[in-house]
Amino acid sequence: MSSLSLGSDRDRVLSHAAQIVSRTWAEFDVARDTQPQTSPELKKLLAQGLPQDPSDPIAALDIAAEALDSSLAQARPRYLAYIGSSGLEIGALGDLLAHSHDPNLALDAGAATDIERQAIAWLGEFLGYNNAQGFFTSGGTISNLTALVAAREQALPNSRSTGMGSNTLALYCSAEAHYSVKRAAEVLGIGGNNVRSIDIDSQRRMNPAALAQSIDTDRTAGIIPMAVVATAGTTLTGAVDAVDQIADVCGDIWLHVDGAYGLPAAATKSAGPLFTGLNRADSISIDAHKWLFVPKACSALLVKNTGLLAQAFSHNEAYIPHEHGDTNAVDITLEYSRPLRALKLWLAFKVHGAQSVRDALEGNLAQARMLYSMANEASDFQVLTSPPQLSTVPLRHIPGILTQASDSQINEHTAQLQLALVADGRIYISPAQIDGNTWLRPCFTNFRTTNEDVRVTFDVIREVSNSLVNN
Repeated sequence: MSSLSLGSDRDRVLSHAAQIVSRTWAEFDVARDTQPQTSPELKKLLAQGLPQDPSDPIAALDIAAEALDSSLAQARPRYLAYIGSSGLEIGALGDLLAHSHDPNLALDAGAATDIERQAIAWLGEFLGYNNAQGFFTSGGTISNLTALVAAREQALPNSRSTGMGSNTLALYCSAEAHYSVKRAAEVLGIGGNNVRSIDIDSQRRMNPAALAQSIDTDRTAGIIPMAVVATAGTTLTGAVDAVDQIADVCGDIWLHVDGAYGLPAAATKSAGPLFTGLNRADSISIDAHKWLFVPKACSALLVKNTGLLAQAFSHNEAYIPHEHGDTNAVDITLEYSRPLRALKLWLAFKVHGAQSVRDALEGNLAQARMLYSMANEASDFQVLTSPPQLSTVPLRHIPGILTQASDSQINEHTAQLQLALVADGRIYISPAQIDGNTWLRPCFTNFRTTNEDVRVTFDVIREVSNSLVNN
C-alpha cells in the first residue's frame, strides 16, 4: 500500500474529522460574542518549514481545526460583511463526496455529468429561466467572462481566430456593476475604456433611456455594441436593473444578466417581480455559494444558445474524443479541469427541496426590511432613501454629539465605527462608499441568521458608536 494512503488509520481519521465537523456545525447554530485570536502556539506551528517526515493525522487535523476556528467564517450567523457564504451542511458533505471520487467534468464523466445537467435544469426552473443549458464555474467573474466571450463571437464572428482588427466593440453596464465586467473587457481585448458606465436612476438601477442613447452614439461612430450586462442585485446596494426594459433596448445585442448575488431572489414571492424579463436574457450568471447557501466555489452560467459557446471555445484536439459528435464541457467552457461543483447544489435541492430554499431567502429579505425599518424609525440612524430591494441595508449611526456634524466628520466616524465593530467581535460588517459618503453595509445571505441577530446588530452598532464619541 502506498505511503500516501491513510491505511489502517483511515476509519479513525475519518471518525475524528466527523467529530470536528459536527462540533463546528453546532457552534455555527448560535452566534458567538468574540472572534478568537490566533494563539502564539498556533502561529509558531504555522511558521514552520516543509515537513519531511510523516506525522500523526489526528494531530494535523486538530491544528487545521484550530486554525479554521481562528479564521473569519462567513458561515457564522452575524457575519454580515460583503456577500457571505453560509456553508450549507449538506453542501459540505457534497464536497467531501465529490472530492473523494474526484471526477473531471471536462469530458463526459458519466452520471456525474448527468448530475451537473440536472442541477442546471433545476436551477433554471427555480429561477424562471426556461429552456436553458449551462455549467458550473469557480465564480461569478469566470461565469461573466465566459458569457461575454460568446457575446463577442456573436457581435464579431471569428474574432477568436482573427482578432478584432480595426473594429471597436463596446460593452454596456450600470455605473454600479461589478468590477468583473470591466475585467472581462480587459481580458477579451475590448479594452476597459470601451465599457460604457450607464447612469443609474433614483433606485440605483441602470437607466434604459441612457443605455439606448449610449448605444445609438456608438453605432453612429462606427463602434459595434457587443453586449449589455444588467445587474440583478448590485454588490453596493442590492439594486436590480429593470431587465425587461433593458431587453427592449437591446434588440439583437447580447443581454447578459449578472445575478451573482441577487438572482436567487427571483424565486421568491416578495422580490420576484423585480426580475421581470429575466427569461429574455441570452445568458445569466449566479453564484450559488452566495445566496443559495452552499459552500464555495459554486457559480453557474446558463445560456439559451450553447452553440455560440462552442463557436467561441471548441477545439478539435486529438486527445478530446467526439465519437458521437457530442459537445464536451471543455468545448464550451474556459476550464479543462472541472471538479463536480454541481453536487453541492444538487444535494441542497434534493435534501431540502426548493420551497425550503425559497423560505430561507424570504427570511433574509424580511431581516433586511426589519433592520431598515428599525434604523429608519430611529432618530440617531440614517438609511438610504428607499427600502432595500434585496438583502443589503446601507446605514449610518449618528451619535447625538454629531447631529450637526459635516459629512466628512460623519464619514470619519463611520469608518472608525466599522473598525471598532470588527474589534468588538460580536458582529462583522463591511464599509461601503456610496455617493461619496461612508456607510455600514450589512448584508443578509445566511440561513442561520435570526431576527434576534438583527436586533443584536442594531443594538451593537448603536452601543459601539456611542462609546467612540463618549470615551
